[in-house]
Amino acid sequence: MLYLLTTLVININDSLPTGILIFLLSFFSNTLSAISGGGAGLVQLPGLILYGVPYNQALASHKLATVALGIGGSLRNYKSLGSDIFIALQILIFGLPGVIFGASIIEYISEQYLYLFIGLISILLAIYSFQKSDLGLKSENNKLNLIHKISFLIFIFLIGILNGSISSGTGLLVTILLIKTYGMEFQQAISLTFFTVGIFWNFTGAIYLSKVGEFNSNILLMLIIGSFAGGYYGAHLSKLKGNKIIKKTFTTVCLLVGISLLIKSIKLFIY
Repeated sequence: MLYLLTTLVININDSLPTGILIFLLSFFSNTLSAISGGGAGLVQLPGLILYGVPYNQALASHKLATVALGIGGSLRNYKSLGSDIFIALQILIFGLPGVIFGASIIEYISEQYLYLFIGLISILLAIYSFQKSDLGLKSENNKLNLIHKISFLIFIFLIGILNGSISSGTGLLVTILLIKTYGMEFQQAISLTFFTVGIFWNFTGAIYLSKVGEFNSNILLMLIIGSFAGGYYGAHLSKLKGNKIIKKTFTTVCLLVGISLLIKSIKLFIY
């Protein structure tokens, strides 16, 4: 770890203003993500691409940086994770194989179809969240039958595949899946998403994606610092403001993620 950090510091050749810009980009996007339960890729990933980083490198760097988001958010909300450890294990056991599979086939997948699919799903989630005024505002403790449990695990695996291949918006999908399946409130679901998706899914995906696209060490350190700080600060704000502001942010981020991904998809189809 010390060697990695030393290497990163030595390799930062960019000017100070550029480093500050990368930090602010990361801090803002991950603060927003920490409040809504996902969507860091809405700002951070396109920002890296606009900076001139190739897609595969940008995705690998983004994924590793969002591990820091998961750690920052989990540190702020770690007390709420104890009662959900069994659900967390299910997300890891059935989701990680999906992440690995998704990351391993990214070279063979047409990006425009993935963008189109998740974009439409994100917009539908925003509409659904807006229409359901009480969604995620209080815990309901749903009783699950075998069909519900199996369906949950299948969806976790499928979302894992999307996480490994495209990243953007998958945290939002896991958050809403937890709310609908287990009747969790937003804060509880987001804490669990940070711990499982933010740390373990994204770290696994980053390792596999590094074989396709190397990490850009010139910007990675500032991304990690910004992601950790944004994750902790966003989780802090969500605790202060409560589930209502989280729900509004979730709905807004879902809509913006969906529109952004649809635009990307249309551009790829045209060009």
